[in-house]
Amino acid sequence: MAAVCLITLPLVPGSLTERSPQLDRARLVRELVPPPRFDAERFSTYRPDPAQPSQAEAVRRLEAYAAGLGERRGGGLLGRLRRGNGDGDGRGIYLDGGFGVGKTHLLASLWHAAPGPKAFGTFVEYTNLVGALGFQQTVEALSDHRLVCIDEFELDDPGDTVLMATLLARLAEAGVSLAATSNTLPDALGEGRFAAEDFLREIQALSARFDVLTVNGPDYRHRDAVDSPPPLPEDEVRAATAEDEALLDHFVDVTRHLSTVHPSRYRAMLEGVSAMGWTHVRQVTDQAVALRLVVLVDRLYDARIPVYASGLPLGEVFGGDMLRGGYRKKYYRAISRLTALARPDEHWRASTGPVGPA
Repeated sequence: MAAVCLITLPLVPGSLTERSPQLDRARLVRELVPPPRFDAERFSTYRPDPAQPSQAEAVRRLEAYAAGLGERRGGGLLGRLRRGNGDGDGRGIYLDGGFGVGKTHLLASLWHAAPGPKAFGTFVEYTNLVGALGFQQTVEALSDHRLVCIDEFELDDPGDTVLMATLLARLAEAGVSLAATSNTLPDALGEGRFAAEDFLREIQALSARFDVLTVNGPDYRHRDAVDSPPPLPEDEVRAATAEDEALLDHFVDVTRHLSTVHPSRYRAMLEGVSAMGWTHVRQVTDQAVALRLVVLVDRLYDARIPVYASGLPLGEVFGGDMLRGGYRKKYYRAISRLTALARPDEHWRASTGPVGPA
């Protein structure tokens, strides 16, 4: 594939709507790394709760798994997928558990401990990569990797089910080791979102590729309820985003602009940004708009970019019907992250607990 030149962005355009980067394949794959907040996290910085033995066991299993990734990949599917846990059955590692038990910390630690080449991204980032590059070029880009880590594994529609099942099968055939996290056991993926029984074969194929490690424990962040901060007066939003590296936009302009930029490019769209300001925040009622907003919030959270907003409270940006629907986990996560971004000082001070950030 011919490289697509990166369009140089002005350092401080002042508005998100003025940013529309074009990226080449090499950069898209190169950016599949853990978020910056996990740069310093390792197995040694994960603090297992003594009351939850599954946490220490997960560390032990993952350390062994990482050590096994350094072995030569032999011929045949099982040989090429030999694991560090010693059973050699060719299956990946799947971390299951609730919110806030440190699954992403553990997955990032595995990535840091593993030899390269390797990739780390959310489920959505991989589906976006396929959308940007095409399926075959994605397979080619990842097939030489020793490890592919998939965070927040969820199947939200039949197309994603077939896509991810096929992608993982092709990567496994190429000898790529797989590791994933989710809040849903692999044989329950897709439940409540679509007619999962119609795609049972694909779901079972995904389940068969992983050994499940359950990580028990309470949410160290204690987010039983999302306490959304009150909206700011518009003049305070403008004052908070007056610095050179900040962006300020009308919320509707942001949601419209997101439809013109492929989600795989949202990370680049936020390069160099120190703060984000939104005026006239209102409730999102269109599912496609809402899902694009979720991806933007994830990228903002990864980069620790604070959000200052006027209008509707950020905790109410997704309507009740959406919070009761099949994508509710995504929307609740986005609300939780928006709340953290709206209180950056408080959140980052509290972002270490019994286990590392999840």
